[in-house]
Amino acid sequence: MEKNKRLPSHLINLVQSPENPVFLSVASIWEMVIKKGKGRLKVPKNIEKDVTTAGFSIISIDASHVLGVQELPLYHKDPFDRLLVSQAKVENLTLLTVDPKIKRYDIKTLG
Repeated sequence: MEKNKRLPSHLINLVQSPENPVFLSVASIWEMVIKKGKGRLKVPKNIEKDVTTAGFSIISIDASHVLGVQELPLYHKDPFDRLLVSQAKVENLTLLTVDPKIKRYDIKTLG
């Protein structure tokens, strides 16, 4: 997390605090692996283990998450981001983002 140039330090501190539950979507892991394959991102080989060791919970992709995407306005065209928005909405979670397009959706965001 310290090397993430897109997230402000106060958000990194929130994520790293053991008092705050943190969830990571399988969609995010999937997107990271795709970017790794294109040489655009370094991803640890044991990312799943690293995520759980850090105390984060992994959220699977359910049919309700996928079906929820069709109900979203088309503020954002990125399919991964739209899925994350749907997951946040379905699961009533706060989405950590600095993306102004995502902040337009009717979900709780921090960033």
